[in-house]
Amino acid sequence: MMTKIWTVAALFGLGVVLSGPIARAADGPLKVGDKAPDFTLKASDGKTYSLSDFKGKKGVVIAWFPKAFTGGCTAECKSFRANSDSLKSTNVAYFTASVDPVDGEKGNAAFARSLDLDYPILSDPEKTTAKAYGVLNARGMSDRWTFYIDKDGIIKEIDKKIATGKAGEDVVSKVKSLGLGG
Repeated sequence: MMTKIWTVAALFGLGVVLSGPIARAADGPLKVGDKAPDFTLKASDGKTYSLSDFKGKKGVVIAWFPKAFTGGCTAECKSFRANSDSLKSTNVAYFTASVDPVDGEKGNAAFARSLDLDYPILSDPEKTTAKAYGVLNARGMSDRWTFYIDKDGIIKEIDKKIATGKAGEDVVSKVKSLGLGG
C-alpha cells in the first residue's frame, strides 16, 4: 500500500515538474499582433543591431534562413541584393539572419562578402533569438520564416512560405501592403 502511495506521489510530482514547460508552450508560438522579442546580434558588416534601436523610428524585416553557403539561402540573399533599391526605398530596416557564426570561413560575414551583399546578415550562434522567434528547428538551424515588425515592435506578418528566388521582391510588396515603410 505504501509503495502505491509513493508511486502515485512520484508520478504526480513528475507531472508537476513537466507541466511547467508544457504550460509555457501553451502560450504558443509568436503570432501576428504579438510584441516581437528584442534582440542584440552581431552582423556581417561588423556592427551590432538591436530591435530596440528601431523602436519608434522604422519598421523591421527579419528574414531567417537555415544555413549560409547553401542553395536556397544563396538564392534568397541574392534576391535581397537584386531588389536593393526597392527595399531601401521602403524605409524599413531589413536583415537576413541565421544561427551561423558571424566570423570564420563558413560564417555570415564570409557569406555576405561572397555574394557582395549591401545589407547585413544577423548572426545568432547562441540560438537564443532563433528560439525566442520560434524558428529554431530540430536540426539546430533556423526555419526559413520572415517577420514583419512595425515601428512599435509589433509583429504585423509572419511569412512561412518563402520563394527564395524572389524573396526580395516579395518583401518589398509585403512591406508596402502592410504600410510598414516610413
